[in-house]
Amino acid sequence: MSSGQNSGGLMSSAGLVRYFDAEDRNAIRIDPKTIVAFGVLFGVFIKVINVMGL
Repeated sequence: MSSGQNSGGLMSSAGLVRYFDAEDRNAIRIDPKTIVAFGVLFGVFIKVINVMGL
């Protein structure tokens, strides 16, 4: 590849950065701690079900 050609790597990702930085007012907002707590509780629930033999 010659040095005069642009590969477009950085420029092509700039639109994605703008897209993901924009916040939608209609989007569902969930605190990350809630997701982690739900995952832990779900794991404990599965362990309890396995111990009970259901």
